[in-house]
Amino acid sequence: MIEIDDKIVSTDILTEHFACDIAKCKGQCCVDGNAGAPLEIDEVDILEQEYANYKRYMTPEGIESVERNGFMVVDCEGDYTTPLVGDAECAYSYVENGVTLCAIEKAFLRGECSFRKPISCHLYPIRLIRFSNGTIGLNYHRWSVCAAARAKGRQEGLPVYKSLRQPIIRRFGEEFYKALECAEELLKQNERQNR
Repeated sequence: MIEIDDKIVSTDILTEHFACDIAKCKGQCCVDGNAGAPLEIDEVDILEQEYANYKRYMTPEGIESVERNGFMVVDCEGDYTTPLVGDAECAYSYVENGVTLCAIEKAFLRGECSFRKPISCHLYPIRLIRFSNGTIGLNYHRWSVCAAARAKGRQEGLPVYKSLRQPIIRRFGEEFYKALECAEELLKQNERQNR
């Protein structure tokens, strides 16, 4: 672990490899799981405000889930998460050419929505943990559905954090991303010195 300002970062984010390979995984992360995607408190209001802009891309089952459960649900740990269709599929997802995608992001990419998608989805496989002292932990979450992404990341030599440059900057800013680059370089220097 390394500490950058008020953040504790797992070194796996700097040393492990990852490059999303949606052609192989088919967006399974939007379908599998035991709860919806984590939501930040301010994202719940945004989801409600932007609903008319992305609703047209959702499935009828997703719309029904949101209209029955609300724009978020509280999971068994007391965290805000996206509502689900059935036991696992995100209510905000849809399928196109056999790939599960995000209806919110589709509206965003078409210029119809100002919100890209929940930051937990954009940052995945980085998961955030909030500690009682205000510190935020950034952990690398390994999931079997992302095996192809790990293989592609190794093939491309792309560390987790570099494949997530845009969402990291979206959530934490450019300076934090630069600090991650410096931390990676320091880790490499230490590794070279210890050989």
